[in-house]
Order: sequence, then structure tokens, then C-alpha cells
Amino acid sequence: MSQVEIPGYTYGQPSVQPSPVSMEDLERIQACLLWSDEDVQALRRAGEILGPRKEEILDVWYGFVASQPHLLAYFSRPDGPSQEYLQRVRARFGRWIEDTCRAEYDQRWLDYQEEIAQRHFTRKNQTDGAAAEGTPPYIHWRYINALVYPIYATVRPFLEQGGEPPEMVEKMHQAWLKAVLLQATLWARPYAKNEAW
Repeated sequence: MSQVEIPGYTYGQPSVQPSPVSMEDLERIQACLLWSDEDVQALRRAGEILGPRKEEILDVWYGFVASQPHLLAYFSRPDGPSQEYLQRVRARFGRWIEDTCRAEYDQRWLDYQEEIAQRHFTRKNQTDGAAAEGTPPYIHWRYINALVYPIYATVRPFLEQGGEPPEMVEKMHQAWLKAVLLQATLWARPYAKNEAW
């Protein structure tokens, strides 16, 4: 599915507003994560492995969400889950796997992280309109933060399918964790008081 075929995927488009987070702030967060060029290289290799398997990964993640009523509620109207909303988000989630592995960490990338953050909080249902109508108005931060672990842990079996030696699998897995933590940290910004973030 190309970028234009993914509903609501606006990475790099003029409609995406500039992030209030500076590039200096981004570099400082990366420094806290012990970010390195080796992580970028490991993520590129991880993308080669995970990209073709993204539907299988999404099956695992969506199965997890479906098994947790408090998570499924964010995709549900009063009469039950919105299948259209779930499918629209799934398409973007699949692209997110790829974007996570090939991120350039430039201004466009940083701006889109703010867009994702706003879609979790202040503008959750706007992107998907009628498909999301009647679902909760925002996702509680506690679940975004906690979901870092399953998003991290569940990719390892897929990375192991790439035929790399165990030490490279570990490097890819750790780089994936850093990348997910980096994004979750940026997504926290709208939830926090400006000075506290």
C-alpha cells in the first residue's frame, strides 16, 4: 500500500504542523537513550526483515489489543468496535513499522511525531472522522507508555527469522527499543504541562 493509499497518513505533507520540540531537544533525548549510528544501521537491517512481515506483526499486536477490553475500547463506539476505524489505523500502524526502521530524524520526522502525539490526545478522532465517531476522545497516556514493552518484546521472534547471528538480532532488538522509546517520549509532550515535559 503506497503512502497515498493509506487513510490519514500525512508524513511530510504541508498539512503537518511544525513540532514545538527543537532538534536540540531531540538530540538530547537521543543522548539519554545512548543513541548511535550503529543503532541506525541496525534499524535499517531490522526494516528489511520486519517490513515483509508487518501484517504478521500487526496480527500479533491486534490480537493483543482485542484481548484487552480496556484497549479495544479506544476503537469502540457504544455498540462495539468500529472495524473501519481499526482497519484505517492498522494501515498506518503497518507504515509506522517501516517508518520506525528508516527514520532520518530530521525536521519532517520530528513534525510527524507531534502529529501522531496530537492524534492520540487532542485530535484523536479527527483523522478518521465517521469511522472513529463515538469512540473515546483520547487515549490515556498510561497505556501508550505501557505498550512500549509489548511493541518491543513481540518483534524479536520476527527479527530472528532474518537469518542474522544472535548478536545482530540483539543489536536490532535494542535499536528497535530505543526507537520506540524515543517516539513514545515525543508523543508524551501534549499530555504534559509545557514546562514539565
